[in-house]
Amino acid sequence: MNVVEILNGNGAEERHFSFEVLPPLKGNGTEALFASIEKLMERNPLFINITTHHSEYVYNELPNGQFSRQRIRRRPGTIAVAAAIQRRFGITVVPHVICSGVSREDIEYELLDLQFLGISHVLLLRGDKAKDDKVFTPTPGGYAHTTELIRQVVQFNEGKFVDGTPIRHPGTPFTFGVACYPEKHEEAPNMELDITYLKQKQDLGAQYAVTQLFYDNSKYFEFVEKARAMGVTIPIIPGIKPFAKLSQLTVIPKTFHCDIPEELAKEVLKCKRDDDARQLGIEWGIHQCRDLYARGVNNIHFYTMAAVDSVMDITRKI
Repeated sequence: MNVVEILNGNGAEERHFSFEVLPPLKGNGTEALFASIEKLMERNPLFINITTHHSEYVYNELPNGQFSRQRIRRRPGTIAVAAAIQRRFGITVVPHVICSGVSREDIEYELLDLQFLGISHVLLLRGDKAKDDKVFTPTPGGYAHTTELIRQVVQFNEGKFVDGTPIRHPGTPFTFGVACYPEKHEEAPNMELDITYLKQKQDLGAQYAVTQLFYDNSKYFEFVEKARAMGVTIPIIPGIKPFAKLSQLTVIPKTFHCDIPEELAKEVLKCKRDDDARQLGIEWGIHQCRDLYARGVNNIHFYTMAAVDSVMDITRKI
């Protein structure tokens, strides 16, 4: 079943959740990741997203004082990790496939590898710009927009490689979701145009959307209402990341381009330690999730990075 069928097939009136994990840092192994998933599996999640991270440049100083530039990947192995999770836990996995840092041929090989491994669900994203770039710069032979990536996946599903030649033995077609932004993508000039892009992704074949994290439910419901008015009919799954550290008061708005509500910010400023902030984040997350469920949401997507225990506490109480 695809993700939408999983959601619909598990009872629209019931409360479900899914979650996202990072591949381990290069050389770290999978033990810690699998231990976290073992915990979360106790809550019977519907599916697991696995993020993809493009390579980046690092600069190493040479003995002569000059610098050499090398391209490295700090978190390789998204496809392998997804396959390992699927095999070990028997759960639907949804790896990210991104434009950033890859060519269209690289994407084609990713799709082939996924098919060989029996993985047919993906989340299609542009991906972040490189750390040192002022604007997103596509890899030579790659894509600047998610809609271009979607067209390649659709063409692959129709039995054609990126160069137009036929696939002699097409495998299981991919189903896919996309990202959306209740507080607008940082590069979109306005919310209306941002939703127009989401509508384009839906029209090209996206079956659902997962939101960027947010802490103000009114932003989510206003976004959904506006999207519906503009013709977006696919499920819009809310994404939640529990607040966990004092430093996140400034880091989260800068990194994820979302607001911290005034009420939450005032309470964070009263916290003396990270443990206090973590407990506040759990309480805020419980309130958010209960409100979302009460207003008709049947699945909440948790961003678990550095927040697995908080997610466990929240899901235990809701």
